[in-house]
Amino acid sequence: MTTYDDRASLTDLTTTVDRVRRSMEAVIEGKPEVVRLSLTVLLAEGHLLIEDVPGVGKTMLAKALARSVDCSVRRIQFTPDLLPSDITGVSIYDQQRRDFEFKPGAIFAQVVIGDEINRASPKTQSALLESMEERQVTIDGHTYELPDPFMVVATQNPVEMEGTYPLPEAQRDRFMARVSIGYPSAEAELRMLDVHGGTSPLDDLQPVAHAHDIVKLIEAVRTVHVAEAVRRYAVQLVAATRGHLDLRLGASPRATLHLLRAAKASAALAGRDYCLPDDVQALAVAVLAHRLLPTAQAQLNRRTAEQVVLEILQQTPVPTASGGSGPQAPAYPAGPAYGGQQQPGTRRP
Repeated sequence: MTTYDDRASLTDLTTTVDRVRRSMEAVIEGKPEVVRLSLTVLLAEGHLLIEDVPGVGKTMLAKALARSVDCSVRRIQFTPDLLPSDITGVSIYDQQRRDFEFKPGAIFAQVVIGDEINRASPKTQSALLESMEERQVTIDGHTYELPDPFMVVATQNPVEMEGTYPLPEAQRDRFMARVSIGYPSAEAELRMLDVHGGTSPLDDLQPVAHAHDIVKLIEAVRTVHVAEAVRRYAVQLVAATRGHLDLRLGASPRATLHLLRAAKASAALAGRDYCLPDDVQALAVAVLAHRLLPTAQAQLNRRTAEQVVLEILQQTPVPTASGGSGPQAPAYPAGPAYGGQQQPGTRRP
């Protein structure tokens, strides 16, 4: 296992992340862009929402990520009768000590898997708000810090309506990105039958990186340079959602920060210590679309938030190397993992 000093290089980053990527792809067949996005969110200190139909491997992706890194993992099965204290913890009176003792909940782990998060009531979902934003939990006036690194990977089925509660805007805004796995290709599904037919590959999955390694890599991602022109470009993209006629709720300033952090992680994964507009473009749909609310008229016209973001990408001038800007189509059209439609012949990050 690699040991890092306080100055983890981009070479160290790409080497370690490549090991984690190969470990995850041994379980998740034919979805390299999904695996890349999940690793991008991890290095950007964000949280990931996996939203797709049942049976495509949402929980498998979350478990593969958690088991590939040697860190503490807790899984929470969200149900209608789940209580907030089941997540955050509770203070119990100790008769021998004659004092209250805090019993940590499932949120006290480095990777928290929230399975079918939209099956819990809004009251229970709100128990995640403080921990996801401030990485701490406050119980009975006492604040408890969460471990580092800390990541919430939540899954939900968008097609099931019975017994589910839609995620409130404040909850969705705390997820850095939303990923859709999609159905595998015929070849990938055949390989899945060979690999998963007898035993689960998760049983043989071993950690290929330490939690300490991930902390050092996160610190390395923070040092990635972002030029002012690229920062302005990200701000323009987010600002365009707030005045769009097809949206009744645009993206928040938190979305701008998440977009920039994700772009820095994407640049680091590519072996660069600087961001390009391409990094912002590649992640715009995944980071912004789940935060937007289309108007009633847009929904009648079957206009989705993903389509609106792609339209904004095409209309917003892209900064050029000469310092100017000009209209340009996205360099990386969003594929299924990023919320868009599959386009044959397009290249992905």
